[in-house]
Amino acid sequence: MRKRIYGIIALVSVLSTAAYIPHKDDDEATIEIFHRINDEVRDNSRAYETLGDACYTIGHRLTGSFNGKRVEEYAYNLFKSYGFRDVKYQGFQVEAWARDTVTLAIAPNKSDNFRDVEVVALAMTPLEAKVAGSIVDVGNGLEPDFKEVGDKLKGKIALVNIGLLPPIKGSRNLHRSEKTALAIQYGAVGVIFVNTVKGNILLTGTASVTGGLVAIPAVCISLESGMQIRAWMNEEPNLVALVDMKNVSRVIKARNIVATIKGESSKYDNEKIIIGGHLDSWDLAHGAIDNGIGSFSVLDIARAFKALKLKTKRPIEFVLFMGEEEGLLGSKAMVERLKKTNSMDKVAFMINLDMSNNTNGFNASGRDEMVAFLTKLGEQIKKIEPSFKNNIINKATLHSDHQTFMLEGVPTAAPIGDLSPEALGCYHANCDRFSLVKKDEMINTVRYTAMLLYGIANAEELPAKKLDFYSTRDFFVKENLQTELELGKEWRWESAAN
Repeated sequence: MRKRIYGIIALVSVLSTAAYIPHKDDDEATIEIFHRINDEVRDNSRAYETLGDACYTIGHRLTGSFNGKRVEEYAYNLFKSYGFRDVKYQGFQVEAWARDTVTLAIAPNKSDNFRDVEVVALAMTPLEAKVAGSIVDVGNGLEPDFKEVGDKLKGKIALVNIGLLPPIKGSRNLHRSEKTALAIQYGAVGVIFVNTVKGNILLTGTASVTGGLVAIPAVCISLESGMQIRAWMNEEPNLVALVDMKNVSRVIKARNIVATIKGESSKYDNEKIIIGGHLDSWDLAHGAIDNGIGSFSVLDIARAFKALKLKTKRPIEFVLFMGEEEGLLGSKAMVERLKKTNSMDKVAFMINLDMSNNTNGFNASGRDEMVAFLTKLGEQIKKIEPSFKNNIINKATLHSDHQTFMLEGVPTAAPIGDLSPEALGCYHANCDRFSLVKKDEMINTVRYTAMLLYGIANAEELPAKKLDFYSTRDFFVKENLQTELELGKEWRWESAAN
């Protein structure tokens, strides 16, 4: 009788903690857990509410600012309130840039009839700069555009589109920092970026490929201002721009926030899964879309795992990165820490949520081995929620925290979905406010990405393995990312033997 009672207690314990159930078919066990995740998130998600609270009580989340410190503490306390005992700060030093004043004035050459243009400074621009120069239109600012103007840009100010105008199907745009690097390479003394979204929207973001200060001022104007300047250039070919800016910068401490769930099988101790998103934002508005929706979804996925007492074979680290906007500073600091402690090889996979919204599928991020795995996982989700589209793409991208892990050969993935044109247009802009966020879309991100995380963390074997040094090089070549990494000074294989 006593043995029977102990057996019942053990069974109840296993079911109550949602541990891996070996006696069930693997697919059946996974779908059972997916059902529980789905119900938990639908009924109890706090992603939308906590993001709204942070937006209205803290505001922007600029790394190194007072607000940045407050949101670090806010996230730490949320993890604690969700039942995480193993929560820690990972501190790192960062050169914290903050805007002060900037003006842009334009006039015909040899004229004092200057017109002021509304403008915002891009991050990591000089602490003080006052430059004047003739404007040279470099169009979309791709490499062929810069080659076309060539030496004409020396000593001049480049006028460059942030995006592609008109949109060019199949063309890969360059990051604003890479366009700034090209402008410097061709001898420009300043850059005026033209936003490509209607509505007199001003956009910011880093102009630096390295995370350090750039040598020339870079500013952004609205699409409407850009159209006016180009129309004026047709009448007055030799327009002169005067850029006057002051910024501040100092070395401060910032902190990533890390919460851990231990794995249940010693066999997988060296296959840690990291799921993260950057908590920091720019300072023009709330930063609700970039990246409140991603980072607060990570927090809520962690809450759901704790609420359900989910257990997985592999350990999981939920990470909120600071300093992403200034050059992936938080993820770089984390990877450096892992390398110094000889722990980098223990990271098996990284899931990144950056502006992730209304998830309807997944990106295998260039790792062909993951496509079938993610497709099957999506099919399991569809059994619970038939409206899930299970869109699968396989495209490697840069310029978010997953890049830091990809450079170490770690396979990555991301949820994919959609954002309204209004929300997309407010990326990095003065209109990125909480009013753009849709609660049901955040819930979709949390529930489906939580299922993705569980599926990866509890797989018998992960199809994609960590790449070695030269295989990582070949991966980036295959994905046509070598040039972008070279511009960002992240290409590590220049002196390596072929």
